[in-house]
Amino acid sequence: MRAAPDIRTGGCMCGAVRFSATLTSAEFGACHCEMCRRWTGSALLGITMPMANITWQGAEHIRRMQSSDWAERANCDTCGSALYYHVTLDDPMADNLELCLGALDDASGLSFNREIYIDHKPDSFAYAGERERLTRAQILAQLGISDKEGQA
Repeated sequence: MRAAPDIRTGGCMCGAVRFSATLTSAEFGACHCEMCRRWTGSALLGITMPMANITWQGAEHIRRMQSSDWAERANCDTCGSALYYHVTLDDPMADNLELCLGALDDASGLSFNREIYIDHKPDSFAYAGERERLTRAQILAQLGISDKEGQA
């Protein structure tokens, strides 16, 4: 059992970017949108956390790409490892990052609690267990985004 606060470390594949993050939740989710699948090679598995809870080393190697009108993705500029997804709207979600689970040195003890863009999930993907599953329309409605703007 981990003691509170739960501080996790991680980084990119080559080590140019490292971080220390204080988790506010032990729950993570998956996004099945086309952009996340292309970016990660699968579904994005990510843990939501306040940006203020992350301390970066090698931040000069983080490259951000505005991937839609309302979100950006960040990678290491040296090895290309996916680091995080960030909503850039003027919205309470903009204070958080969706930190890629694969970037954590230790992802043990976390629980899988949600899947989004479930209606975009390839039929060959199948995660066992029960959890919240939201469609693209449900996610866009939560963000107040029209369907025409809907790429994540």
